[in-house]
Amino acid sequence: MKPIFTNDAIVFGILMMSLGFVFYTESLKTGFWPKFYKIVPGLFMAYFIPAIFTTFGIISPEWKTTNAAGEIISSSSQLYYVASRFLLPAALVLMTLSIDLKAIFNLGSKALIMFFTGTVGVIIGGPLAILLISIFSPETVGGADFDAVWRGLSTLAGSWIGGGANQTAMLEIYKYNPAKYGGMVIVDIVIANIWMAILLIGIGKKDKINKWLKADTTAIEELKEKVIDFTQKVKKNPTLTDFMIMLAIGFGTVGFGHFSAKYLSAFFSEFVASIDSQTWRNVFSFLGSSFFWLISISTIIAILLSYTKAKNYEGAGASKLGSIFIYILVATIGMKMDLNQAFENPGLIAIGIVWMTIHALLLITVAKIIRAPYFFLAVGSQANVGGAASAPIVAQAFHPSLATVGVLLAVFGYAIGTVGAILCTILMELASTI
Repeated sequence: MKPIFTNDAIVFGILMMSLGFVFYTESLKTGFWPKFYKIVPGLFMAYFIPAIFTTFGIISPEWKTTNAAGEIISSSSQLYYVASRFLLPAALVLMTLSIDLKAIFNLGSKALIMFFTGTVGVIIGGPLAILLISIFSPETVGGADFDAVWRGLSTLAGSWIGGGANQTAMLEIYKYNPAKYGGMVIVDIVIANIWMAILLIGIGKKDKINKWLKADTTAIEELKEKVIDFTQKVKKNPTLTDFMIMLAIGFGTVGFGHFSAKYLSAFFSEFVASIDSQTWRNVFSFLGSSFFWLISISTIIAILLSYTKAKNYEGAGASKLGSIFIYILVATIGMKMDLNQAFENPGLIAIGIVWMTIHALLLITVAKIIRAPYFFLAVGSQANVGGAASAPIVAQAFHPSLATVGVLLAVFGYAIGTVGAILCTILMELASTI
């Protein structure tokens, strides 16, 4: 269905007004809103309001129209592409300028443990979901040859452990029927976005959750305090020159990242294509993703800049400027969420719900055992399920200085995504034959 507004300039205005509404109401000190935001985080509302607009057909990430000749033409908004390819890497640069890399490493092993727990949760969640759903609806997990549901679910495993490049690799490996692939994409969007929404709501309750987990948040608080102290030390009233230089640093890095990613992705695509083994070609297929290289290069440059005088721009509000870009990205992600899609294929959605529930329960169990803070649980999960586009969003919701943690884990997810997804798919195929 064609939405009411298709012009990106208008849609962007609607998204910005949504963000303005959230920030204004969140700033109020009396009345209904202070009570509301004690329960629902502002970041969640920045995501949810655009989702409501999409659900009611006011805006949409994509739509179909018919031309004069009766041909169906697909159109789409470019706002998410711009936000993820331009604003996201710029935000990562600006929020990483003041980072203390040593302090990040001092966070300890719990971050990696929770990340790998999330990976294992996806790997075992798929086959267990198939087994459970087959009890009530065997036709939902059936299908033969290239229509077999487990083949389609392999693309979800690739997406939820790594990202888009790994998802494409799994589609290539297992040759799922392209005509039915759209149904898997819907499950991916619906379940992943609902789960991110739950994680964002949990951030508002992080103190209670950490108390229940008996978590030690000392290292995280020390990192935040270091950044806060440094910010106060170099704090200044920003001038127009400061803003222009910060934008130059951010988008200059993004420009270099795009330039380098173009050649690196082309080089590694050729390199991967030259590998004799089809299995290994698919394992390393993520190296041909320009987005992978864009995020990686931008993060590396930002970390290098944190050892220079550029880090002093934190005092002029570098991380705040980066946070603006992150909120715009959140709004464009919310725009991709049509709540009506949850009812289009209830069987597949049910598989996704069970799958993600297993992933979540395993994370909660391990976090309870090792007393890991909610931050590690949320970011460890999102680095798998959401990837580099959304892991920094969840991380920076705790504090802008923590966004880099989400990026580093998400990039690692790209590296193991295809291998983990193949293992998951093998188990799902076995589960489908039982």
